[in-house]
Amino acid sequence: MENPREDFPTHGGCASGTVMEKFLIHSAESTCHVQLACSTQHCAFPLHGRQLCIWDTEGPPQQLLTLQGHHQSITAVAFGNKVNPLLICSASQDYIIMWNLDECREKILQGLIPRGTVMGTPPGRVLCLRFSPDDRVVAVCAGNKTLVLESQSQSVLVELEGHLGPVTAAEFCPWQANIMISVSEDRSFKVWDHCTGSLIYSSSVLTAYPLLSLFIDEESKQLVTGCADGQLWVFSLIETHHYRCVARVDLRKRSKSFCTTRTRSGWCSLPDTESQLRSTNDPEGVGETEVALPVLGLAHCHLSPLLTPERGRLSSENSKFLWIGSSAGLFILNLANFELESVLHYKDFRSLSIRVAGSCAVMSKATDCKAFCLLTSLFGSLTAVLEIDLAALVRSQQRLGVGRSLSVLASSCVLPTSPLYFGNVEEKSTKPASEKRSAARSAVKDQPLVFHSRVRSSGYASAPRTTMFSPKTSVKNSGERSSERRSSHRREEYPLESGLPTRLGRQVAVATEPAGVCCMQYSGDGRWLACGLGNHLSLVFDASLTRTPAAFSGHDGAVTAICWSHDGRWLLSAARDRTLRVWSVRRTELMLLLGKDMFSKPVQSAQFYYMDTFILLSSGPECQLLKYHIDTCKDEIQRYKQKSRAKAVFRLSMTDAVDVTSLSAVNDFYSHVVLAAGRSRTVEVFDLNAGCSAAVIAEAHARPVHEIRQNKGSSFTTQQPQAYNLFLTTAIGDGIKLWDLRTLRCERRFEGHPNRCHPCGIAVSPCGRFVACGAEDRHAYVYEMGSSTYSHRLAGHSDTVTSVAFNPSTPQVQLSSMHGGISIAY
Repeated sequence: MENPREDFPTHGGCASGTVMEKFLIHSAESTCHVQLACSTQHCAFPLHGRQLCIWDTEGPPQQLLTLQGHHQSITAVAFGNKVNPLLICSASQDYIIMWNLDECREKILQGLIPRGTVMGTPPGRVLCLRFSPDDRVVAVCAGNKTLVLESQSQSVLVELEGHLGPVTAAEFCPWQANIMISVSEDRSFKVWDHCTGSLIYSSSVLTAYPLLSLFIDEESKQLVTGCADGQLWVFSLIETHHYRCVARVDLRKRSKSFCTTRTRSGWCSLPDTESQLRSTNDPEGVGETEVALPVLGLAHCHLSPLLTPERGRLSSENSKFLWIGSSAGLFILNLANFELESVLHYKDFRSLSIRVAGSCAVMSKATDCKAFCLLTSLFGSLTAVLEIDLAALVRSQQRLGVGRSLSVLASSCVLPTSPLYFGNVEEKSTKPASEKRSAARSAVKDQPLVFHSRVRSSGYASAPRTTMFSPKTSVKNSGERSSERRSSHRREEYPLESGLPTRLGRQVAVATEPAGVCCMQYSGDGRWLACGLGNHLSLVFDASLTRTPAAFSGHDGAVTAICWSHDGRWLLSAARDRTLRVWSVRRTELMLLLGKDMFSKPVQSAQFYYMDTFILLSSGPECQLLKYHIDTCKDEIQRYKQKSRAKAVFRLSMTDAVDVTSLSAVNDFYSHVVLAAGRSRTVEVFDLNAGCSAAVIAEAHARPVHEIRQNKGSSFTTQQPQAYNLFLTTAIGDGIKLWDLRTLRCERRFEGHPNRCHPCGIAVSPCGRFVACGAEDRHAYVYEMGSSTYSHRLAGHSDTVTSVAFNPSTPQVQLSSMHGGISIAY
């Protein structure tokens, strides 16, 4: 064992409390592009080419364990997964040696030279070593082959051949002992049964650059592989998914977006004071050169002890995190939403000796908030160990709090200065119906002597009103008909444990000529379905799609929004003709018309709000709150004179004065929160109790959000109060994102449905467990809330599925397409 003090200086706390260079050593040979190893307590790396050095993270920095036995330069090192005994395997051009770390220490204490067990000679340069979960088998990636060796008997079990380029990484499946996956410079991955030596699956060529790293997440059952150009590919390993691609992550774009969002939102700057001085001297970054971001290593990141400042809860409550080691820095990726949680660039810390890494290995402990990163220099012969304070790193880059907690559920009374107070005061001031009728009778009307509000028939065509027989009143009513009428739609509880709708039940055409369905919504009781069409019509179907629909005509443009009132009496529709109409569902007639004089631009979104007290709509950059009154009195003489009225009581504009693309608010219960999306790719939260903007989510998507959908539940089921703070957003070409209003963070991302040109609708199931969306491949996709990949594809349409809706009372989903077809899936 050599004394390391002459070979390296120890930097104690040189880079503030976030990143500390604990260990640095110079080697006679370059160790770049060598597989390094990190375990829960040890770091292993080659020294001077042929020596294997092991450094204890909990021991003194100067204490090194040096193992000798190789005659050529070591190219790969790997630790076993078990602690007792702790095995370590090293490979070079001449030998593959297995070391028992406990036995090596005992021999050193006895004054003997520790020796390892030679397992064989590899057929080429070894780029990767990997132990199986039980340490019985070792995979050796040498050239185009992968050798599977038994760690106890040192015999070759099988040789796996099939890659067209050098195999760069391999991993054993934790839940299937016989499965092993390998990636290669041929830009593909292969799934093997290493017990039989057979190939199970071979992917296509993924990218133009070699695949360098591999990681398998046991909980989400996903495969993550990284390539030399900074791309990450995520695949599902669930048996029924057939290795489908879940997501593709561009590390460079994610890094830029992370830094931009952090700057705009006022996040804390980098923790190193020297990096702040460097940024001040070169604020535009002109002197900085872009460094490639090859994915050199992937490892699990433990963030469970970290508390987020926004909610005071565990940040990894529903998420798993991944360490990404690159030549320019370290990144923490959230596997739920595929967004970066933290970014650490080596160049931002002047005191670090290595600025560009050639090899990287990361390990984080679950017991504390520490992580260790083992680096080798790309252009030199340095090897360093960095100690990272995860708590300081994550919290230094967390977004500052919004000032107060936001919630969809109203937690306070309506303020006297609130625009919502207008509706409450008017409701309290209204008199009972009996007082209104007595007042109307006592009022003196200036009318002709003979006046009738209803024109009666002359009676010439009707029979004389003579009573021939008196009705028999002694017969008791059996109650069969009334009970049948009452039980025709019973309010049964929504089955929370029901499965996904997968079977196509019924399909109908909404028009004789092709007319796309722009929007649709179920009534609150689930009995009726309203659809807005591109041919200016609005149709109301029964939930089973068996009867002739009721038609509501009057618009001169495509219907862009349709909404049921909470009591089910009124139907609201808005179209591109800059008009908004409220219809009586029972009488199929127009009750309220708001024309072009009120709106300068077409109404993009409109709905009933605050338990039918207001109408909430968006026109151009404004969100308007209308107080309305619908007159239900029938006067056949003045039947064409509209007595219903509405007036704007409050207006709000987007912060950046762009047009509103989507609007959402809860009408089934009292809520003060309104969500709006603008063409600037932002999502803004308005608090109508305070009458102001409460928060802004900048760059929510890569393109403008075309639909916001909240988790509103239904009257047939009950969810946890926190679940109502979840909402979805979708944009063309950027998938679906699940947000939490309390943190204003993207909690999960749903990708896999093709949506590149047309805006496709989204919906949340009443139980809050599923998300449905349309797609351009004539299918609808159904996701589970806890999974990033889809569970089912619903077929049946001949064109793009533009809108989806869940029935609030029964487990069924409604689909509509651009050609005007509607179908039900059970």
